[in-house]
Amino acid sequence: MPDRGTAGDAGAAGAEGGADQGGDGGADQGADGGADQGADGGAGSGGPRQVARVILLDPADRILLLHGFEPADPGRDWWFTPGGGLEPGESREQAALRELAEETGITDVELGPVLWHRYCAFPFDGRRWEQDEWYFLARTRQTETVLGGLTELERRSVTGTRWWTSEELSAAHETVYPTRLAELFRKLLDEGPPGAPVVLAPEIV
Repeated sequence: MPDRGTAGDAGAAGAEGGADQGGDGGADQGADGGADQGADGGAGSGGPRQVARVILLDPADRILLLHGFEPADPGRDWWFTPGGGLEPGESREQAALRELAEETGITDVELGPVLWHRYCAFPFDGRRWEQDEWYFLARTRQTETVLGGLTELERRSVTGTRWWTSEELSAAHETVYPTRLAELFRKLLDEGPPGAPVVLAPEIV
């Protein structure tokens, strides 16, 4: 679930959006990010951890984000997208849907294309994380969330969820990962999904 990188404000609100490349880094910070950053696995000698993330939009074009924090320092908090590491033999699509269900309880989902691809590396829960992340667009009519399938680390580092409009996310003075999410989300709503996954600038902390 770890998802974090360099801190920053981001905006989210859209239905089908386009992607943008830029300084998006960090591992999933937040519920999946912070926890994602920690709960799903650390960096190892086998290369970056493979991660599937979800840009989940509701009928009002709001985006769902998880709220997480550093277990050893609750004052360091952030918002991040649902998602986590792939299990053996699992496809990115399967991982995206599984992680979304585990972290939010949402299963009524229409999974769309991959919007963005990014590399990020960051410290979390006393370890160093290195991740190769793929962000899927998805739609749902199910807006109630349940944090019922969190890992032990996620339970120590994820506090809840929130649906954000693009305007709310752009105006928020919060740390959000990826750091350019507000901008990317706005572009997604205005232009729709890109024809091919957009490679975002690496985020290394």
